[in-house]
Amino acid sequence: MRVFVAGGAGFIGSSLTQVLLEAQHEVTVLDNLSKGFRGLVPEGARFIEGDLRDEEQLRGWLRGHDAVINMAAFIEVGRSVLEPVLFAENNIVNSVRLLEAMHKSDVGKIVFSSSATVYGTPKRLPISEEDPLGAQSNPYGASKVSTEAFVATYNSLYGMDAIILRYFNPYGPNELHEPETHAIPNFVTSVLAKKAIPLYWSGEQIRDFIYVDDLARAHAAVLGLSGLQYFNVGSDTGSKMIDVIREITDIAGYDVPIEDLGVRAGDVPATYASSAKLAAATSWRAEVGLREGLERTVAWFRAQSAK
Repeated sequence: MRVFVAGGAGFIGSSLTQVLLEAQHEVTVLDNLSKGFRGLVPEGARFIEGDLRDEEQLRGWLRGHDAVINMAAFIEVGRSVLEPVLFAENNIVNSVRLLEAMHKSDVGKIVFSSSATVYGTPKRLPISEEDPLGAQSNPYGASKVSTEAFVATYNSLYGMDAIILRYFNPYGPNELHEPETHAIPNFVTSVLAKKAIPLYWSGEQIRDFIYVDDLARAHAAVLGLSGLQYFNVGSDTGSKMIDVIREITDIAGYDVPIEDLGVRAGDVPATYASSAKLAAATSWRAEVGLREGLERTVAWFRAQSAK
């Protein structure tokens, strides 16, 4: 299959591209490198430095592909509050540009990278795809809900196969966000630097952490599906933040202080997934446990700091 990966030079996209190449797919990566890195794109993939705003070029770039995986989005929640118009333009409008270009270029399948944030505060745990979407507390979450709706609309209008993957909390090597807002890379870098870890809620919040290679495999697994389908992608396990920190310090071989920041408005106490629907549809399952994933992640960040 010829697969077009929008935003494929980043943390998740680079791992995904490697998985696709290993499965003998032909891969084109499009990235404007505002957040991605050319050096992360695996050898064997065709790379285009370009932007989804370039509508004329986009149709030509897409022509001849069988499927698109769209992960071209800004992800910083705090920045989305400060710059909501920017997030709406980049995450929503550019995704609509991509969908329209796909339609005009006869590319009939999209896999969209969504987020567990669409559920808001969960009514029950684990979260399943049948649970209702929740009110959003920031423009980032709103952009995911909006783009999901546009993807579903193109399925309704044109019969475009549309697979929506709702990520839980990805982590792993090659996470080079600037600024970094994800918990695990911030925990790891603080521990390796022997600095205090800032922590809300005494670390009692529960999250579902999914290793990046497992997440990448989920995208490849759904390429054979059709219609409009929604899937959670998580480990099916909730972990307390404080327990994650204890694992990281155990791997590092020493403790660091905790900076207790108290409570923080807007935080959800607990989220974790049921990925049973994805497993039933594709036989995909998370394979990398939290301990193993953290060991790989710590080793990668250690190697980076030694350069």
